[in-house]
Amino acid sequence: MTPDFQFKIVKQKLGAARVETMDFLAGEEPLEIRVKGKSVAVTMRTPGNDEELACGFLLSEGILHERSDVIEIGYCAAAREEATHNILNVFLAPAVAVDFEKLTRNVFASSSCGMCGKASIESVHQHFPPIKSAANISAEVLCRLPDLLRGGQDAFTQSGGLHAAGIFDLDGNLLVVREDVGRHNALDKVIGWGYLNRKLPFDQHVLMVSGRASFEIMQKALAAGIPIIAAVSAPSSLAVDFARESNQTLAGFLRGNTFNIYSAPERIR
Repeated sequence: MTPDFQFKIVKQKLGAARVETMDFLAGEEPLEIRVKGKSVAVTMRTPGNDEELACGFLLSEGILHERSDVIEIGYCAAAREEATHNILNVFLAPAVAVDFEKLTRNVFASSSCGMCGKASIESVHQHFPPIKSAANISAEVLCRLPDLLRGGQDAFTQSGGLHAAGIFDLDGNLLVVREDVGRHNALDKVIGWGYLNRKLPFDQHVLMVSGRASFEIMQKALAAGIPIIAAVSAPSSLAVDFARESNQTLAGFLRGNTFNIYSAPERIR
């Protein structure tokens, strides 16, 4: 995936003349996700891997479980005609039930920070039980992950404006990396990749994210069965609470040869 747009800009350096040049910017456009013909979410994302994004989102919301739950994914006819590709229809198997009222309420609460503390953790655990995986990783391998993730961020190299999420095996091999203007979208895309390619659960893997670890990052990681989550920056307090309640290993401030472990340290040796 590469940045979608080039813009003419003016570079300014103190004490020097201004220079006109071209610059790459990360693409950002709305994506409307429709299920059974009904709109369930609109997210601002970087175009590309939209099918993965939709599946990762629906899986983390507890709608999808098996690969057979999805029959087809496609842009609506009007979107194709207009070449915008910003409306995506997900066609589910007839037996898949969808509580649209609950789904849209959860999406609104998440986007508006309407969920709170213990109640939100218990609500998520109704869909996704705590992690039981005994997977573990060496500290040496863990410390290599930020550079390995950065090496897979082709679009960031050009634009400098994208988050990234990557799935690694326990030996530090990168399975998949996705970039997006939204950190949650990047994670949805890697989870969706796993779903569409029948790789889930990621119970013997590590998730590496380029920014901070939020509650929603931890919730989506739990939906994919990920036992170890590492972040370049800090976690939020609710993310740590969630990780401890979910038996997820959470490492933050992963920089150079140092990091902090906030929960389940036994998985890092």
